[in-house]
Amino acid sequence: MIRNRIVSFRLETHIAAPVEACFRLSLSVDAHTSSMQGSGEKIVGGVRSGEMKLGETVTWQARHFGIPFRMTSKITAHEEPRRFVDEQVRGPFALWRHEHRFEASGAGTRMVDVVDFASPAGPIGALVDRLFLRRYMTKLLEERNRWLATELG
Repeated sequence: MIRNRIVSFRLETHIAAPVEACFRLSLSVDAHTSSMQGSGEKIVGGVRSGEMKLGETVTWQARHFGIPFRMTSKITAHEEPRRFVDEQVRGPFALWRHEHRFEASGAGTRMVDVVDFASPAGPIGALVDRLFLRRYMTKLLEERNRWLATELG
């Protein structure tokens, strides 16, 4: 059962910009592509530019660990400017759900990422998730969030 194998993590980033600006840039597929240049991420289907809206999908292609991956994600919740959720509808994970939250904090925004994921391959995938993939995904999001902070700061 996949429920027993879900790995979760939470990442908090402070950005010196208004909530609305953080929310909008986080929904931009152009910004996502720019922030993930290290993995050669590119859009190969769905929304190809601008901000994603509720119900829209985008298909990404990237290279991680020297292996090409494709993932189609869909915006399944959209509560402007406080929260949105993207979930994998097709791709390498048995489960991928990423909730993005935005809260005013002092002179800026506290951006909170809550990620739940599970790899395929049963117990072996669960072991890889806990020993390696959680740390890898956290680093990817930290890099993306540093890019966002630089763009908005």
